[in-house]
Amino acid sequence: MSKKIIIGSRGSKLALLYAQKAKDTIIDKTDFSDEEVFIKTITTEGDKVKDKRLSEFGGKGLFSNNIEKELQNKNVDIAVHALKDLPAIETDGLITDSFLERNNPREILISKNNKKLKELDIKSIIGTSSYRREFQIKKIRPDVQCKLIRGNVDTRIKKLKDGFYDAIILSYAGIKYLQLENEIAEIFTTEEIIPSVGQGIIALQCREEDKEIISLLKKINHDETYKRANAERDILKVLEGDCETAIGAHSIIDGKNIIVEAELFSLDGSKRFYEKKIEKIQKFNQIGKEIGKILKTKSNNSYKR
Repeated sequence: MSKKIIIGSRGSKLALLYAQKAKDTIIDKTDFSDEEVFIKTITTEGDKVKDKRLSEFGGKGLFSNNIEKELQNKNVDIAVHALKDLPAIETDGLITDSFLERNNPREILISKNNKKLKELDIKSIIGTSSYRREFQIKKIRPDVQCKLIRGNVDTRIKKLKDGFYDAIILSYAGIKYLQLENEIAEIFTTEEIIPSVGQGIIALQCREEDKEIISLLKKINHDETYKRANAERDILKVLEGDCETAIGAHSIIDGKNIIVEAELFSLDGSKRFYEKKIEKIQKFNQIGKEIGKILKTKSNNSYKR
């Protein structure tokens, strides 16, 4: 194997921290040294357009397409993605089958005066670019207004402090990586707000014919995270979900069991469909498909009435 690996990553501060984590894990678990593993920064379409929802101009792939092209063209050997930003259907010729140990998947609130969600003033404005988060928040506080916010974490916090929003919702994993935990007003349980599919998971993608890199990635793959990632992503695959589909899913491994819960909202957020299942860990690659099918049936039946 060539003694050089190039990792492709988005250029945001958080994405580069994820890429560095991947590099550190490769160095720790293989015989590659720091001088043999490189990080290449790649600008994505999702980074360029910052005033619209992703679903309005291409969906989740806008954060991964350019990185995947670099992978397909053999300009990088491994692509690093936040799993929640990766489309459920794999790009031809590529494989996403290795994951670093999952970070905390929960959601957090950052707000003016450090108020919790239930303490916010009536009709407060909450910044989010996610329909899922918007619908989940409004189940807890129907009176609040959700307003689109885009940009990296630092940009969003600055917009909050500049007075454009009363609060913003972000993922705990990103805030922790950026060492901004002192900004957190509230950490939601996964029962209060079910996270995005794969939230808190760093995914490593490569070319499906690149046997040497596949072998290397197997050495650093975190098995429990692998099972949880596949169970949750299978729900998304069945529901054919993307940014405009409001889906939350969360899994845990408890002893010999895997427990998965998921929710699907109607397009306007007025209807919520929920399912939870427990199976033996060996069925991690079946449980998500089963939940996806049940949610699909529930939502289809509701529209037939």
